[in-house]
Amino acid sequence: MSIRQQVLFLYLASSALDAPVVAWSEYDGAGEGPTPPVVAHPSAPYATGVDALRDGWRLIQASALNPPTPGHERDLSYLKHEFIFEKLVG
Repeated sequence: MSIRQQVLFLYLASSALDAPVVAWSEYDGAGEGPTPPVVAHPSAPYATGVDALRDGWRLIQASALNPPTPGHERDLSYLKHEFIFEKLVG
């Protein structure tokens, strides 16, 4: 049986792993073709990043914390508190 990778992107309300999830996406490496299938969740699969850790996901990357440019502290942009988790399954 081969090992495959599942990847979970969680965007949190702040840089703390116990902050609420505000957006997410999940990819399952078992799919065929050039792009792995997205796993659909009608609601967030976890309430926080810590919950994902408790369920066996391994944290592999967190976003760099960059201060906003002075005068642009309240500008809206991309979701900057991105955490990437992986799980290896057989």
